[in-house]
Amino acid sequence: MADLPKKAAARTARLAALPLGYAGRTAVGFGKRLGGAPAELVMSEIQQRTAEQLFRTLGELKGGAMKFGQALSVLESALPEEMAAPYREHLTKLQDSAPPMPTQTVRDILAEDLGPEWREQLVWLDGAPTAAASIGQVHEGRWRDPDGTERRVAVKVQYPDAGAALSADLKTLARAARAIGPLIPGVDMKPLVEELQTRAREELDYELEAEAQRTFAEAFRDDPEIVVPDVVAVGPRVLITTWLDSTGSLASIIADGTPAERDHYGALFARFLFSGPARTGLLHADPHPGNFRVVPGDDGAPGRMGVLDYGAVARLPGRELPASLGRLISLCAVRDGDGLIAALRDDGFLKDRIRMDPQLLMDYLAPFVEPTMVERFRFSREWMRAQFQRINNPKDPSYTVSIKLNLPPSYLLIHRTWLGGIGVLSQLEAEAPFRALMEEFVPGFTAAG
Repeated sequence: MADLPKKAAARTARLAALPLGYAGRTAVGFGKRLGGAPAELVMSEIQQRTAEQLFRTLGELKGGAMKFGQALSVLESALPEEMAAPYREHLTKLQDSAPPMPTQTVRDILAEDLGPEWREQLVWLDGAPTAAASIGQVHEGRWRDPDGTERRVAVKVQYPDAGAALSADLKTLARAARAIGPLIPGVDMKPLVEELQTRAREELDYELEAEAQRTFAEAFRDDPEIVVPDVVAVGPRVLITTWLDSTGSLASIIADGTPAERDHYGALFARFLFSGPARTGLLHADPHPGNFRVVPGDDGAPGRMGVLDYGAVARLPGRELPASLGRLISLCAVRDGDGLIAALRDDGFLKDRIRMDPQLLMDYLAPFVEPTMVERFRFSREWMRAQFQRINNPKDPSYTVSIKLNLPPSYLLIHRTWLGGIGVLSQLEAEAPFRALMEEFVPGFTAAG
């Protein structure tokens, strides 16, 4: 493992070079434009090459770069179509893949964390990984319980020196955030990277992750539609859980699902995100499609949804979503601008000295309340893209609202999960009973009308 520092240094250099590559291609494009090439053609070529460099680099890296790419991937549906086309293939690849570590390295980590007799319990281990996470990879195995019973398990092993690599990657991304910004128009990179930095330590702690997964597994044990694998064993860099048979992730439904499958799994996805806090006191805060698996139903019954990866979890102070969230959405739905401004001040979203025009505020927020105004709402790429472009358009009268609003620290993970969840529903183009879920699981929410 002596070459790990060199690999980390090479990774940092490649990340730091991303903005330079974009600048160089832009300069070349400017030269082509002077030479008479159409502006649209030049920009399309720049975007294509930039997308390939950015997401190929992120896809080949682990640590913070991989996690950064996965966080961006759930927002793919918000990009303008002319931008999304070059990016989509590279983004979606990040949701399910990363390069493997050597088999011997995996075995060394298992021995160090589970003890020299680890083979007596983990009696078989597939040498090739079946999946990759941002800071580890997963192997199929077979576990022998004390009574001699054997069962299939998923063995997640953390990459060597993942903590140091994650820290180095995120520091580099933080420095490069402003320059990377033009690569993904409309996405504010700085707070995204800062949020990843804040949560990095928790996601490296597999014992903390195991605790959260046990809580979810117990809460959803008898659920007919949601499956959470049980924790079998855990060590500092190893997490072993029961094996989940699935036919793919939500990414496969996004790519090839029928309308009925999109609606079915979209509704399950939304129900899990909403009901999780009420049932566990925790919020699963990593809603990228690779974490949600398609589990075939029994005897022709509709498929179930398996949920993986509990490293990013918000531990909610009141053991449920804050009532202020439901109250704010309800006030917006009934167009109570003055009441909404007062509530925003009370909850820390609007600083005392900041003045806000109630009508502009309502115009800015109204589209986000649309899913709660009807019994079933059809999400789509077009809908999300329109909202994304509207709130990032300096010429829109309500644009100034976004720069006046403040996001309290306690809402960071909730906000990221909400945005990511809507992004996945929009990629699925699913119709979901959003209002009914809000009424059942979000404290303080009252449906308008």
